Amino acid sequence: MSDRSPERRKLDHDAWLQKLLTHRLTTAEILYHMPDHPQLLQTYVWQDYDLAPKFPVLQKFLDFWEAKLDGKLHSVRVVSAQLVSPVEIRAAAESYSLH
Repeated sequence: MSDRSPERRKLDHDAWLQKLLTHRLTTAEILYHMPDHPQLLQTYVWQDYDLAPKFPVLQKFLDFWEAKLDGKLHSVRVVSAQLVSPVEIRAAAESYSLH
């Protein structure tokens, strides 16, 4: 049994639905220079839900990286996909029934 009230669950559902409609699943491939060997590059993959096209969550992470971590950023490649997109509907050519 849940200890949350129906009103609280409704708010959580509404917030989740709003996020589902506005946010995108965002993946960033981050190339950075290794602190001990700056001539070598290392890859880090980051993924979260974010708002395109400004990507504030990713930007906050990159700001943290530059302020707190030793590896200097080389490049960041970003890919994002809508969580909810138009659905393609196709009629089935045939239908079978199994017993």
